[in-house]
Amino acid sequence: MKAHTKETQSTMTPEKSLNFLKEGNLRFQNNLKANRNLLEQVNDTSDGQFPFATILSCIDSRVSAELVFDQGLGDIFSIRIAGNFVNEDILGSMEFACKLAGTKLIVVLGHTSCGAIKGACDHAEMGNLTKLIEKITPAVNAVSEPTNETQRTSKNIDFVNTVSRKNVELTIERIHTESPILSEMEKNNEIKIVGAMYDINSGEVTFY
Repeated sequence: MKAHTKETQSTMTPEKSLNFLKEGNLRFQNNLKANRNLLEQVNDTSDGQFPFATILSCIDSRVSAELVFDQGLGDIFSIRIAGNFVNEDILGSMEFACKLAGTKLIVVLGHTSCGAIKGACDHAEMGNLTKLIEKITPAVNAVSEPTNETQRTSKNIDFVNTVSRKNVELTIERIHTESPILSEMEKNNEIKIVGAMYDINSGEVTFY
């Protein structure tokens, strides 16, 4: 499998891009890999890159977007930060990826048992991590159940995973609100912005 070219990128639609990722994740779950020569892809992309998707995911070492979606060099823009939230820099990166570099899909990818989400649930404080966790706290506050404070901690994995899903939803809302460029592109069906969750136990990505 060769790296994407300007021509192949131009044939991609938001729906086709999403299907590419779904098919890649199925290969990953079944321990199958597309036949690609990575060194050949290095050569293919030496004069330019034409990715079809932009994926915002957590820094968690188990959630490499290239691996869980079985993609090669030049296929996706991968943005990683603990807790997969957005700020001005990340929004700017997404705008570059879609408006200037031509990707057709943005995926905000959360995952189960997320350490950053656990920290937010426990209101952890430590150096610069404190500021990072503050950006995830709105997702904790947006989940109303359970009401018992003793159940709203990292020890309650169901609560943690619910907060992680809510964090993905709030992140997508922020993209729409804080990036008129991306919001307009989606309204014009030039791109699609979707949320997803990766299950660290099964390797499955569920889109929603």
